[in-house]
Amino acid sequence: MAYRRLRLVLGDQLNEQHSWFATTNDETVYCLFETHSETSYCEHHIQKITGFFLAMRAFADRLRELGHRVLYRNLDETRSLGLEGITDCVDHFAREHDIQTFEYQLPDEYRLDQELSVYVEKVGGVAYDSEHFMSTRDDVTKLFHGKRSYLMETFYREMRRRHNVLMDANGEPATGQWNYDQENRGTLPNDISFPTASVFPRDATNIAELIERHDIKTMGRMKDNHFTYPVTRTECLEALEDFCTKRLQFFGTYQDAMTVHDPLLYHANLSFAMNTKLLSPREVIDRAIRAYQDDPEHISFNQVEGFVRQIIGWREYMRGVYWDQMPGFESVNALEHDLSLPKWYWTGKTKMNCLAHAVNQSLDLAYAHHIQRLMITGNFALILGAHPDDVDAWYLGVYIDAVQWVEITNTRGMSQRADGGLVATKPYCSSANYINKMSDYCKSCHYNYKKRVGEDACPFNSLYWDFLDRHRERFESNFRMKMMYKAWERKGSEEQTAILERAAWVKANREEL
Repeated sequence: MAYRRLRLVLGDQLNEQHSWFATTNDETVYCLFETHSETSYCEHHIQKITGFFLAMRAFADRLRELGHRVLYRNLDETRSLGLEGITDCVDHFAREHDIQTFEYQLPDEYRLDQELSVYVEKVGGVAYDSEHFMSTRDDVTKLFHGKRSYLMETFYREMRRRHNVLMDANGEPATGQWNYDQENRGTLPNDISFPTASVFPRDATNIAELIERHDIKTMGRMKDNHFTYPVTRTECLEALEDFCTKRLQFFGTYQDAMTVHDPLLYHANLSFAMNTKLLSPREVIDRAIRAYQDDPEHISFNQVEGFVRQIIGWREYMRGVYWDQMPGFESVNALEHDLSLPKWYWTGKTKMNCLAHAVNQSLDLAYAHHIQRLMITGNFALILGAHPDDVDAWYLGVYIDAVQWVEITNTRGMSQRADGGLVATKPYCSSANYINKMSDYCKSCHYNYKKRVGEDACPFNSLYWDFLDRHRERFESNFRMKMMYKAWERKGSEEQTAILERAAWVKANREEL
């Protein structure tokens, strides 16, 4: 078969609703490549590589079902040809098939955007929008031009207005209130139960063997090569329906809560489906809003607003920050943190119950919800003073949904404040008191969450005050942190010294905690 046009489909561009696929053309071939470069630019969770390869293979099959010509090359095939990266593959097969036109969708990761831009400068090509996001790459840049900090709430309100989401006929928020964040911080009652989420089990032994065959270094675990994430559009739509009918009714209220009894609680766990573009943000929020409208007796407004805010607020906002700040964002370290991240982030072997639970869940499932990421693993790394390079590498690798455009802005920006406060008005740091309030982790912990000093004192407590003390000049004037510094002053010099000495011991012995 002779082809005239080669269209590249990346592993996170699995959108069958893209205008490309509206018609079939025998002279056009769609190419998907499994490459060594994409498995090795960081140490990925084994389930992350598995998920992307399974979804890519399923998408290729789907395109064939729709009547399209597809060229798919797995990792065995690309490596046997000595093809390391995406453009190596494109160039090889373009020459092999005497392709006249190369087309691609704009990548969402800076490194691939640069790689393809350089390639197109040499050989020519046409770039298309991915037709996925509800905002453009430069919306954040335009909205915050000349500003020193970027408020997500400002962006969120603009997105609500622009797309008429949860708005009334006069262009005002439907309930007269934009944000229900204060109602999204509920603690779990003792008698609550959690609905079972849909899973999509499949044997991934062939992928695991492929990874091993090519000596790809991975992190995390995949028990018995058993993979459960949705990897087709049909499965992803089923997962969306499952969330809207079973868990949306409590999502907003308990989205910040944590428990040892359930990894998902009332969260959607749709980010892998969305980040591979199997689902679009518009259809996800529309389905959630429809669920609320169909059953307002059981699904209150704060549930759906909290969910919508995560998607057209944080998700789209973080993408805009990414394109505004890259490539410099990869190296920002405003707090000058320089400690190594403890090795137990890769093993889960720590006596701190909250971290043992959150890390092991991440290693087992390639998943943790946003508060586990922000206020457990991220919070500890921040107040410890871990180098953001270490933190960034761990987050980019460990989660199945971690593509750089959304990972790095949340990690270096929101979580580690390495951006100097561009995306957050205060550091997301806390002592054990917050963890105890929002979870049941502290109940069965080796350490005492109430104590600041002593061998059994929770490390979060001394590290928290140590973080505030060593960054006092930077944060003391922050209006959201003045009460914290007043509390630190009330402790007196003797207690302060004891706390700081305990923190120094914790940092020096962090591998043994």
